[in-house]
Amino acid sequence: MTFEARLAAVGLEKPDYGGRELGAVLPAALAAVGAGHAVRSRNADADRVRLGIPRAKHVIVAVVDGLGHQQLDARRGHAPFLRSMVSGSITAGFPTTTATSLALFGTAEPAGRTGMAGYSVRNPRTGGLANLVSWEGAYRAEEWQPRPVLLEEAAREGLTVTTLGQARFAGSGLTQAALRGGDFIGAERLADRVDVAAGIAGRPGVSYLYWGEIDKVGHHRGWGSGEWVAALEDADAEFKRLARSLPKDAVLVVTADHGMLDVTGAPRWDVADEPGLAQDVELVAGEQRAVHLHLTAGADPDAVVARWQDILGTHAAVGTREDVVAAGLVGPLDDAVAARFGDVIVAMAGRATVVDSRTQTPQSLQLIGVHGSLTPEELHVPLLTIVPD
Repeated sequence: MTFEARLAAVGLEKPDYGGRELGAVLPAALAAVGAGHAVRSRNADADRVRLGIPRAKHVIVAVVDGLGHQQLDARRGHAPFLRSMVSGSITAGFPTTTATSLALFGTAEPAGRTGMAGYSVRNPRTGGLANLVSWEGAYRAEEWQPRPVLLEEAAREGLTVTTLGQARFAGSGLTQAALRGGDFIGAERLADRVDVAAGIAGRPGVSYLYWGEIDKVGHHRGWGSGEWVAALEDADAEFKRLARSLPKDAVLVVTADHGMLDVTGAPRWDVADEPGLAQDVELVAGEQRAVHLHLTAGADPDAVVARWQDILGTHAAVGTREDVVAAGLVGPLDDAVAARFGDVIVAMAGRATVVDSRTQTPQSLQLIGVHGSLTPEELHVPLLTIVPD
C-alpha cells in the first residue's frame, strides 16, 4: 500500500493548499483592504473571493489557538455569537501545530517552504532539538524562516498593521519568524485586546489578534472539559463585544491554527520502551501526533517505515520524507530546510500517540488534549466572518 493510500485507509486527510486553507486568510484580508499586491506568492484577491471576505477599510483577523471546527460545532450551544457569524471551515497545514500554522498564516507558505516543521525540530547545525514555540535551540528567526512575512511586506508598503498579543511575545522567535511587521501592542487579557482592536478599527489597515487560552485549557483539561467550555464562552462574549464596537466599514474574521483530540485512554507507544521503534533512530522530533524520525547514519528509511508501520498498524500512516512530500502534506520542499524534516515521518490516526520519554518533559507526557496529525478533528478549523450592519 502506498503512503497516500495508507493516509486514506486510516482516516487521515490532506491540507487544501491553494484552496480553502489557513494560508489564504491573511492574503484575503490584505486584498480586502486593497493591499493584495503585498502578497507575491499567490493571487490574494482570488483568496479573498474564495473565502468570502468582503472589501473593507479595516479587517481584524483573530486566530484562536486550538479552536477546531469540529470542536466548535460540538459546543455550538455555548458560542451563540460565533455560531451567528457567516461560517465555514478551512484546513490548517501539516503538522497541525501552532508553530507550523502561524508560519502558514503569516507567510501563506506551507512548512516545506518555511522550514517550520513542527513543535520541535532537529536543528541541522547542532544536531539537537529546537523548540519552535519557545525558540530554545533554534538560531536567528529571520534566518531560520526564509520566506517573506506578509505583515512586514504590507507595512513596508505603507499599510497600517497591528498585532495584538501578550507583551512577552513581542520580538519572540516565533513572532519574528512568522508575524513580524507593523506595530505590536501587548495586552494580556482578551478583553484588553478587544478594546484596542475596536479603537483602531476605524483606521485603514489590518489587525491580527491572537488568543491562546482555549488551546492551553484543552491541553491540560481536555477539549471535552467544563473548563474548555468556559474558555469558549468567554471568547464568544468578547468577540461579540468586538463586533458590536466595529464601524460599518470594518470586518471581523475569526479562525484558528488547529483543532484538538483528547487522548486519555487511547493507545500510546513510548520509543524509549519499544526496541523496534528505537532501532536505527537517532533523534525523535515533532510531537505526539506528528513524529519526525531522524535516522542513524546508514540506516535504511524504507526498513524503518516498514517496522514502524507493522508496530503501529492502523493507528498511523508512516512514510519517508519523500513520501510525505509526494503526497502534498508539506508543499514543495526547499533544499535549504529539508534537513529539518525527518527521514521518516509518522502521522498518527484515531486518538493514538507516540512519545519519547528520553527527551520529552514529564509535563508534555501528561497532556490530555493534543494535536499535530491529519484527522478532521485536527485539520479543519473554522472561518467565521462578520460585517457590521
